[in-house]
Amino acid sequence: MDSWLWLAGLAAVLYGLHQVFTKLAAGHIGSGVGAFVVEASATGTILLYLSYTRLAGVWSQPWSGRGIAWSVVTGVCVGAGTIAFFVMFQRGGPLSAVPTILALGAALMAVMGAVVFHEPPSVPRVMGVLFSLAGLYLLGR
Repeated sequence: MDSWLWLAGLAAVLYGLHQVFTKLAAGHIGSGVGAFVVEASATGTILLYLSYTRLAGVWSQPWSGRGIAWSVVTGVCVGAGTIAFFVMFQRGGPLSAVPTILALGAALMAVMGAVVFHEPPSVPRVMGVLFSLAGLYLLGR
């Protein structure tokens, strides 16, 4: 098994639970406050990770202006996406809509991978994009 594959599985489980817990919280907190608490908790978790790497002597955290700039853009997307999910759930959006929404995001990533990063297209990737678009269509019906 590739060394990154178990991390992909862990990320999938954690991001899946992220949406479950967002749905549970949405009826009990405002969208902005909820998103702020989510992101502040994430920041705390990351600070613990950085502290661990420093104290354990395995610190390897290079950075550049370009890396920081793209990370800021990423943070804006995460923050706005978290707010969008809170508002969606507060307006009655079902948890079952999340896989289709995330599949559309996955389709966007696959297209960007091919166009921007020149990753080779493959039958599974193309089928994934097509199924994601079909799922979005069916979600809207």
